Amino acid sequence: MEIKVLKDILSANDQMAERNRALLDSKKVTVLNIMSSPGSGKTSLILETIRALKKQVRIGVIEGDIASTIDAQKVGEEKVPVVQINTGGECHLEAGQVGRALESLPLDKIDLLLIENVGNLVCPGEFKLGEDKKVLILSVPEGDDKVHKYPLLFSMADAIVVNKIDLLPYARFDVPAFLKAVRGMNRRARIFQVSCTTRKGIEEWTKWVTSNLGQ
Repeated sequence: MEIKVLKDILSANDQMAERNRALLDSKKVTVLNIMSSPGSGKTSLILETIRALKKQVRIGVIEGDIASTIDAQKVGEEKVPVVQINTGGECHLEAGQVGRALESLPLDKIDLLLIENVGNLVCPGEFKLGEDKKVLILSVPEGDDKVHKYPLLFSMADAIVVNKIDLLPYARFDVPAFLKAVRGMNRRARIFQVSCTTRKGIEEWTKWVTSNLGQ
């Protein structure tokens, strides 16, 4: 009996991610894959990053959502190229979807590509997209214990953004305990404490972003 062995979906995805990476490298585009649970502030951070850097950095955005174009419309108001990917139920973006989105972006006119992944703290970590850096956002209202509940993304992240720090006086979020937990599994990640409402921490965050351009 002949048995056909099919390559697993992650292997096929990784191959497509490598193609994306080769294309983006050839165009000298730096890519951040931004991940978080729903409502953590991915779009808000992207908008603040655009506003802080668009006079000096050419920025493009890929918006990933299960449905709707709400976030893409918000980003489009900042006059940067944006492509919406609707997954139709899937809890993450895949490299093939990103590859098709790249065909609709003016890559020769982009230095920094921000990819907003679908809101989820599990699946996105397993699917490479062709990014240079993985960025994880955790908002204060979610609690400091998420690092223990979802260790994969925290261990993989190149940068971790603690968002909505303006809510610290009203939420039970133990910052020292969170930092200790993160460092227990990931010593290399840069950690930023940010408020997109007050803009506290945005300058430090954008300095890190620009320091990674062209690398």
